[in-house]
Amino acid sequence: MDSDEEFGTSLSPEELSDDAIEVADDASTPVAGISNRTRKKTVKKVNQVELMGQSGGYSWEDEYRRSWDIVQEDESGSIESIVSGLVEAHKKRLLKNVTPFQRGIIRTLVLVLDFSKVMSEKDLRPSRASLMLSYAIDFINEFFDQNPISQIGVVIMRNGLAQLVSEVSGNPFDHIEALNKLKRVEPQGDPSLQNALEMSRGLLMNTPTHSTREVLIVFGALFTSDPGDIQKTITHLQKTAIRVRIIGLTAHVQICNEICEKTNFGDSKNSYWVILNEKHFKELFMDAVIPLAVAKSTTEKFTLVKMGFPSRVANFGTPTFCSCHSKLIYGGYICPSCKANICLLPTICPCCNLMLILSTHLARSYHHLFPLKLFSEIPVSKAYESTNCFGCQKSFPSKGVNSELVHEAEKHRQTADFITSSRYRCEDCRKDFCIDCDVFVHEVLHNCPGCEADNLRLDEE
Repeated sequence: MDSDEEFGTSLSPEELSDDAIEVADDASTPVAGISNRTRKKTVKKVNQVELMGQSGGYSWEDEYRRSWDIVQEDESGSIESIVSGLVEAHKKRLLKNVTPFQRGIIRTLVLVLDFSKVMSEKDLRPSRASLMLSYAIDFINEFFDQNPISQIGVVIMRNGLAQLVSEVSGNPFDHIEALNKLKRVEPQGDPSLQNALEMSRGLLMNTPTHSTREVLIVFGALFTSDPGDIQKTITHLQKTAIRVRIIGLTAHVQICNEICEKTNFGDSKNSYWVILNEKHFKELFMDAVIPLAVAKSTTEKFTLVKMGFPSRVANFGTPTFCSCHSKLIYGGYICPSCKANICLLPTICPCCNLMLILSTHLARSYHHLFPLKLFSEIPVSKAYESTNCFGCQKSFPSKGVNSELVHEAEKHRQTADFITSSRYRCEDCRKDFCIDCDVFVHEVLHNCPGCEADNLRLDEE
C-alpha cells in the first residue's frame, strides 16, 4: 500500500483545518503533502455527514413514512394504540367546507362520458371505460340518494358524435340499466366536446328556471374533434346559464380549462380536475353529488315552486295502468291535482306537469343548505370524560396513551399522526363519537344524534 493511501485512510475530517478543506476543493493545488486521492476521500466523508438525517440514514428518508418506524410498543408492550390509529387514518373523511351557501337543491344534470378509442387504454384497471362506467353507476346511486328531487341525463362521445344514452329523468333505474348496456359497447373513434355540449344544451333548454343546469364531463382524450367553432358553443352555454365541470383522465387540456372558467364565473380550480389515481377519480365523481353554490346574479331568476305530495294507495283491487310508464300495477300514488296514477316518486306528473315528491325527499335535499358541522378530535390524554360512544355505545380505549410514547412521537412527525384518542366531539351537544359513527353521521345521517336527543328532551319537558 502506498504512503498516500495510508495517510488518506487515517485522516479524519476533524483533523483538517478550515483552510485545508477550502483549498482541497481545488484539485490542482496540493495541500500539506495531501495527494489528490486523499482530498477526494476527505470531501466525500464531509458530504456524507451533511446528508445524514435524524433517523441515521439519509436526510431525504425522513420525509417518507415507513410502517416499521411508525409501530412502537407502549408501557405494556402492546401496539394496539398505534394500530387503531392506523385504522382510523384510513377511515377519516375529507375535511370538506361546511360553510352554509345558497345552493340549488333542484338540479338537472347531464352526464357526458368519453367513449372514444382512448378509453380502451389499460392504465386504469381493468380499462378506462370499464372503471368509468362502474364509477358512473355508483355516482348515479349516490346522486339520487342525496338529491332525490333532481334529474339526470346521460350522453356519450363516440366516433366524433354525441349519442344520447338515457333521457333526462328522475328515475335512477333507467340510467343504471342504460349504463350496464354500455359495458358491451366497444370505445371507438374520437371525442367531440362541441357536439356533446350542444346536445347537453338541447336537453337543458326546457329546464324550468327554479332548477340549476349542469353538465359533468369525463374526458379521457387530449384533443377534441369538433365540426365547428367551439367558442360559439361556449358563448351559448353562458347565455343559458349552464355550468360545466370536467374530470380529466390524462393531462391538463387548455380548451377544457377555458370551458370551465367561462361557464363558472372565472372559477376553473373548482370545476376542472385531472385525476391522480383510481381513488382520486372516484372522489372527484362523488364531489359532484353536492349542489353548486348559486351565484348572486342568478338568485333573482328563482321563483316559488309548486309541488304535490301524493297519497299512497297500497292496492286498487284490480291492476291499472300507470300514467308514467303505461305498465300494469296494483298500487301507486294518486296525483293531488289531476288524480293520475303514478308508480314511482319523485317524478313529474305526465298529465299536469306537477312535481310530485314525498316529504322525506325534500328533507334529504335540505341538508345541503345547512351541512352538519365537523366533529373535533379530542387530543390524547391520560384520562377522558367519556367511556362509550354516544352513537353505537361501544367502549372507547380505557387506558390513556403512554406519555413517553407521545413525547417520542413529537420527535417523529410521521408517528404522531397515527396516535389518536379515538374520540370525536360535537361542539354543540358535547357528545363523543367513535370514528365509524362520525363518518356515518356526516355522510349518511346528516344529523347529530346528540343534538337531536337534546331537542327531543326539551320538547318533552
